[in-house]
Amino acid sequence: MKKKMLTVISACLCAAVGLCACSSSENEDPFTGDVTEELPYQANLNAVSPSAYSSVEGLNLEPGTYISVLGKEEDSPYWNQIRAGVQQAADDLNEMLGYSGDDSIRVLFNAPSDGENIDEQVNILDEELARYPDVIAIASVDENASAVQFDLATENGIPIVAFDSGNTYQGIQCICITDNTAAAAEGAQKLCEAVGSSGEVALIVHDSVSGNAKDRTEAFVSEISANYPQINVVETIYMDQLDSLKEQAAAEQLEITPEQLEAARASRDAAAQNASDAASGAGVDASDNTDGGAADNGTAGENSADNAAEIMDQVNSAAQAMSDEDAVAYCLGKHPDLKGCFGTNEDAVQLSVAALENAEMIENVQVMGFDAGSSQIDDLENGAIDGLIVQNPFGMGYATVVAAARTVLESGNEAVVDTGYIWVDQENMEEESVQAMLYE
Repeated sequence: MKKKMLTVISACLCAAVGLCACSSSENEDPFTGDVTEELPYQANLNAVSPSAYSSVEGLNLEPGTYISVLGKEEDSPYWNQIRAGVQQAADDLNEMLGYSGDDSIRVLFNAPSDGENIDEQVNILDEELARYPDVIAIASVDENASAVQFDLATENGIPIVAFDSGNTYQGIQCICITDNTAAAAEGAQKLCEAVGSSGEVALIVHDSVSGNAKDRTEAFVSEISANYPQINVVETIYMDQLDSLKEQAAAEQLEITPEQLEAARASRDAAAQNASDAASGAGVDASDNTDGGAADNGTAGENSADNAAEIMDQVNSAAQAMSDEDAVAYCLGKHPDLKGCFGTNEDAVQLSVAALENAEMIENVQVMGFDAGSSQIDDLENGAIDGLIVQNPFGMGYATVVAAARTVLESGNEAVVDTGYIWVDQENMEEESVQAMLYE
């Protein structure tokens, strides 16, 4: 049986919940002063720090103010909760201000259909800029991808706030985010304690370009390196590089050496570039060659290219037959003594579970990671997952709208708003305070 983790809830959430339990004002409607039942999402708001970002009180926006919110993904448990928090904040603003119809504060949430689609998010950002919103809030798929658009926004007086993921742009007014460094470090601690403070572990990362992926990866690896020297991170797999991983796995199964694969890839890429150059008129006509020796070399080059193409055809055929789970299972299977696996978001955790089941290793490997969608909760209940860092996406969405409103009003913002997280395992998952934070 896998060892289950002890209950640990982040101090900020416990303190906030404890304070609210002792306060008679908790059940007062902030708009009317009437006594009401506690809001079903109150625990999510209590986790936000500073607490000013958990309330719309005092945000006296002009009628028709337009707040544009750009997420990373259109439909997933995590992003649906962010959208719900955004919408709740919008509803609360309009209720407080008494706005309706054309006077309503407009808060529009948009996101790519695929959480890795950088180009689609940039296109959505372009479309939103053309609508001249009063403020843009964005969770960047790639922290470096939108500098041109951000410059254009700044030039047109459209301020920018960020959420969910860090951003390198210097003009960001505020960021509403999980403390990814603390959360990933805690996750590393939990995993290391579970595997017995020695052995091999793997890390599955949701992408290689977003700020939160980089922060979580660095914090996880740093925590292990600094405090658990007997534990080795033997694999770090990035989900936006799975096609390359499949090629590598296919080549190994076909007994093609890494050097042969690299040479074949280089030949393929060069051929593609030559074809592109020829199509654009920049190519050189290979027939325009009067040197006999060069012609011989050209023939040899053609043979080499044919060989490279044949290798890549074999590799591509085998790689296309692989699922993501197959490729990761093959990679993890090279480490029969693997004791732990950590995923940096919901998709990464579920890929870990599926791959370990595929490799018939799930019973002997501790699986932990970020987020708490319905599949993860099911796997936590049945023991396939041993513990989760559960973020607060509802609170993050709510706080983001508050930060955007404060930006429009020029009332000042914190540089960073901590939206909170908790640790969840089988022992504490039924507790009321924990249940309120899950987002199935």
